[in-house]
Amino acid sequence: MSRWLSDPLLRVERLSMRFGGLVAVNDVSFDVGRGDVTALIGPNGAGKTTVFNCVTGFYKPTTGRLAFARSGHIDAQDARALTQTGKRFARFASGEIFLLERMADHEIAARAGVARTFQNIRLFTGMTALENLMVAQHNALMRASGFSLLGLLGARAWRRAEEEAREKARLWLERVGLIERADDPAGALPYGDQRRLEIARAMCADPVLLCLDEPAAGLNPRESGELADLLKAIRDEHGASILIIEHDMSVVMRISDHVIVLDHGALIADGTPQAVREDPKVIAAYLGVDDEAELAALEGGAS
Repeated sequence: MSRWLSDPLLRVERLSMRFGGLVAVNDVSFDVGRGDVTALIGPNGAGKTTVFNCVTGFYKPTTGRLAFARSGHIDAQDARALTQTGKRFARFASGEIFLLERMADHEIAARAGVARTFQNIRLFTGMTALENLMVAQHNALMRASGFSLLGLLGARAWRRAEEEAREKARLWLERVGLIERADDPAGALPYGDQRRLEIARAMCADPVLLCLDEPAAGLNPRESGELADLLKAIRDEHGASILIIEHDMSVVMRISDHVIVLDHGALIADGTPQAVREDPKVIAAYLGVDDEAELAALEGGAS
């Protein structure tokens, strides 16, 4: 059975987001499976990034529940019980459940284990590639430093934590093919390298769920293929579940286990890549986009 049906780690229930009189997302429900690559697609303005911003805490949804199981699984009864308590998270026999709609973005990242990248690259351009990945481990380093005191004293536990963080950063630079650029300023890297560096930085936080907002934007076909291979390796070798917004249908159809389609803020399809590719509502929605190649890729898919 598909993992989003049998073992969801994120359950989005009746999510709506309004900005004044504008309804950006309207009563959307879907599950993200543990260990799946789940693609969130749709024409421009469909509400994809708004959903992302709700999941990662940048927006507080107008209505809806975002239940997330960092460990175990989501039990419907436990999620309802947690909702009634007014708490943000709790541990049940079924697992550790978080209600993301009640949490701040930094808490979702640090406690729930949800990391994200952005459509517009947000690296620290004046820092080196290695330093960017060290910054991603800030929370762990601060705890190890006793919130600066042990670091100032040069305590052994702090030095060990710092070395472990540096080693993790170097391992991820190696994994994304940037180890030789470790000491170069991030802003001096080519665009495609910056994209990979941003994903490596997110992975240094050891996320349970990695949220990627158009990671293939601006990449050439070779770089898009390399990105697809990297994301599959992250899923297969590092155990992270991935939720991705992407317009490059060649990437979506190559790596996705599950595809969710939005149009004008509403969910119009939810299923396997094959089922979604053949859905008349999806084809009709994409007839409105300017890029004919995108529609052709959707129709052609993995064939």
